[in-house]
Amino acid sequence: MAAADAPRQYVPLTCHGHSRPVPHISFSPLEKDGSYYLLSACKDGNPMLRDGQTGDWIGTFIGHKGAVWQARLSPDAATAATASADFTAKIWDTHTGELLFTLQHDHIVRAVVYSPDNSDLVATGGMEKKLRIFDLTEMRPKPTSDAAANGSSNADAAVAPSTIPASLAFEIGAGIHTASIKFIVWTKDPRILITASDNTLRWFDVPTKSVVKMEVLDGEIGSCEFCALAPEHTAKTDIGGGYPVLAVAAGKSIYFWGGLCAMDELKSIKMGYKVASVALDPKGRKIVVGEDIPATWARVYRWDDDVEIDIHKGHHGPVWSVAFSPDGKLYATGSEDGTIKMWKNCDGFYGLWRGGGGGVAERGAE
Repeated sequence: MAAADAPRQYVPLTCHGHSRPVPHISFSPLEKDGSYYLLSACKDGNPMLRDGQTGDWIGTFIGHKGAVWQARLSPDAATAATASADFTAKIWDTHTGELLFTLQHDHIVRAVVYSPDNSDLVATGGMEKKLRIFDLTEMRPKPTSDAAANGSSNADAAVAPSTIPASLAFEIGAGIHTASIKFIVWTKDPRILITASDNTLRWFDVPTKSVVKMEVLDGEIGSCEFCALAPEHTAKTDIGGGYPVLAVAAGKSIYFWGGLCAMDELKSIKMGYKVASVALDPKGRKIVVGEDIPATWARVYRWDDDVEIDIHKGHHGPVWSVAFSPDGKLYATGSEDGTIKMWKNCDGFYGLWRGGGGGVAERGAE
């Protein structure tokens, strides 16, 4: 590759604060003012919310009694959902940090996801091998009696969290999964859910609770995520034609599906190493791949010709999760080493990066 084709190197921002491996990171949708948030799951049991552009710590959700495997923000960014080894998924108020709901399960919860257009619908999965949908609409936490009795104007912030047993959820596809559900993706068609379990992807039709498509991949699935920019940054000329692209890392291969229900295979690439995670920049036509044990690098490829254009060597453990920001101007990596790194994906000034001159970050995000 000619030197002229080499991307400009920017120093990544490193987000400290976690004390154990970070198995999952995700970004919020884009807010009206252009801001957004980054949420990280961690095996220390303390998921963290950060400013998505700078990595600055906003708050930690305290309450889990086991490792947190996954963490996601709702479509309206008002709540966060976390999946934990303590046999629960929890729903949190992102403004106050208060616990709103505990979704009680009978085994480790590995996966959680919101409906794309309804922040009151949450799907979970895990070691029980059951795909469930919880409707939070009828189960809103009530203000505490103390706050109400005091006539506090802030009574709505003082709530008694609700515990919802799994028996009140809707199970989809009973008996179908034979291994732990590690990821769930809710497609743009709210009737279609996708699960990743062992080496198999399954597309479920929610109304009929049946499998409508299945794909067996090249090894155990390490990551399975939707890649999509905010609507105002999306165009028909993007990869996927404006629809989110399903990106999956499994064994030594990466896969991409597109379309309304993410059923149209766009591309698959066999890699020369075991992959832990993958994400796609649909506008910049760029793929970022996180390496699995024993490697610790993230590698960047061009979508159109699969040529490797960059290597990120900053982590000291496998890269379990990769995600692009909703404006596509940076991406983040979460690692076994307990850190999150944020990598610039645009030119000029952005976040804490200065424009030009080698693009050195002003400071590391704490």
